Amino acid sequence: MKLTSKISPYDIRWSILFHAAKAQIAKAFGTELIDIHHVGSTAVLGLAAKPEIDILIEVSAHINETARNNVMRGLGYVRGSDLSSGHHFYRRDINGVRTHKVHVCISGHREIDRMLRFRDMLINHQKIRQSYQDLKLELEKSNTGGIAEYLIRKAPFIENVMESLTD
Repeated sequence: MKLTSKISPYDIRWSILFHAAKAQIAKAFGTELIDIHHVGSTAVLGLAAKPEIDILIEVSAHINETARNNVMRGLGYVRGSDLSSGHHFYRRDINGVRTHKVHVCISGHREIDRMLRFRDMLINHQKIRQSYQDLKLELEKSNTGGIAEYLIRKAPFIENVMESLTD
């Protein structure tokens, strides 16, 4: 079993792809939209990543989900399972390859702060960014269980970084 995408060197086009998706997606959220953020490794200049644009959308509430799902579907996104209460998930694949992941969280949800803080830590700390990249490349080489294994095996690193922010 393989990952959803191969880890690639940083690509400046990731920022362009985020901004294009942001402009399209915003219309799906109407008055509930608070903000749209580029998160994940593709948001970190110089960091190798799976070329899947991670988008975090902060909303005031989950309003009229049927209409939102229809707009998102029209843009090529499929609604996945909720990741937790108040945390919805969409994915976009093109020709069987994952290109975008969208997290939609109600304002105040703990994942908003967590995703933004981890992204900012990687942006601002070269040594942590390099260690994270080295880990991801090693996990990709040794992966036999697909994306679930990859996520589980990099979780301790992320937890340690997040704990260091509260120390």
